[in-house]
Amino acid sequence: MTRSPAENDHLPIYEDLVRERGDVVAEAQIAAAHTQHQATELLGDAEPRPWDAPTGQQPPNAFG
Repeated sequence: MTRSPAENDHLPIYEDLVRERGDVVAEAQIAAAHTQHQATELLGDAEPRPWDAPTGQQPPNAFG
């Protein structure tokens, strides 16, 4: 069974965990973006590739 986007908007268990432990997913996304930025600077890539923060996934050609 596939959930609709409206059903995914309210996740009480996740909300409770965020209150208790912090938003680990958001922190991981920030850390990944920071690491990617640092790698781009160190490797000399002229244009950093965007991080798709809402889904937490890199674009399909990010390493191509």
